Amino acid sequence: MLGYVAVRLLSAIPVLGIVAVFVFFLLTMIPGDPAQVIAGDFASPEQVQQIRAALQLDRPLAERFVAWALRLASGDFGKSLFSGIPVAQLVGQRIEPTLMLATMTVCIAVAIAVPLGLVAAYKPGGWVARASMTVAVLGFSLPVFIVAYLLVYPFALGLRWFPVQGYVPLSQGLWACLHSLTLPALALSLLYIALIARVTRAAVLEVLREDYVRTAHAKGLAERRVLVRHVLRNAAVPVVTVVGIGFAALLGGVVVTETIFSIPGLGRLTADSILRRDYPVVQALILLFSTVYVVVNLGVDLIYAAIDPRIRY
Repeated sequence: MLGYVAVRLLSAIPVLGIVAVFVFFLLTMIPGDPAQVIAGDFASPEQVQQIRAALQLDRPLAERFVAWALRLASGDFGKSLFSGIPVAQLVGQRIEPTLMLATMTVCIAVAIAVPLGLVAAYKPGGWVARASMTVAVLGFSLPVFIVAYLLVYPFALGLRWFPVQGYVPLSQGLWACLHSLTLPALALSLLYIALIARVTRAAVLEVLREDYVRTAHAKGLAERRVLVRHVLRNAAVPVVTVVGIGFAALLGGVVVTETIFSIPGLGRLTADSILRRDYPVVQALILLFSTVYVVVNLGVDLIYAAIDPRIRY
């Protein structure tokens, strides 16, 4: 097991290195003069020169890369061109809302989708199976912003159960924080409920045909024990895969969701930084999101080994 973990950790290091190189050269991929593009069409030559100096574009490429890599290794991501605040400070201020939203979304999706897919597979002709497939079709068909507005109108504007916009920090209470994120998490979770439910249903249907399940029934084991211990555990590998990929993919969905609900998270910061062409912030966010992808995939691989010992060999 330790050897498997070590191999997976070592394989993640080159991926992060490649991502870091890509993030650095992202600025050089801009057509024309990057400083002129960032400054805008009506900027004066002095303003363009200030941006060029701030981004160190007046230095050789290799020298810039070495200096950037050394700053990155020390935790220095530079400063925002728009506000002058260190990028690490900006990310630190915005990471809590995004992390809470993503965690709440995954918890809602897993809590609803896994039982739904399990019941739909166990009773394929029942109303639960038909309802789950209907939810799956709606989840894949409706964009996040449509679902968000459909939830805002009845529950926020009509019944006034939840706030329309904003975020309550965790320091002001867990319940108040979760209450402010309920509608965004529900809007964001519909797609993942559909995806996880369909994958769970397909995996469970495949496991139900195995001989060891029929043997467990023949031995007289309780139905719940057969489903949980034999069926769901052996069907967990594809489900864990989808949950891990879904958690990483939430980083793309939070950009739209946080913009709609005015949540001051990393998604909102990403959208604002792209519109302002604040490239030091954009570079840091791309590197952060890529690191989260790698870490989540690494965690999924380790869970594989815990669920199925054959994988570690």
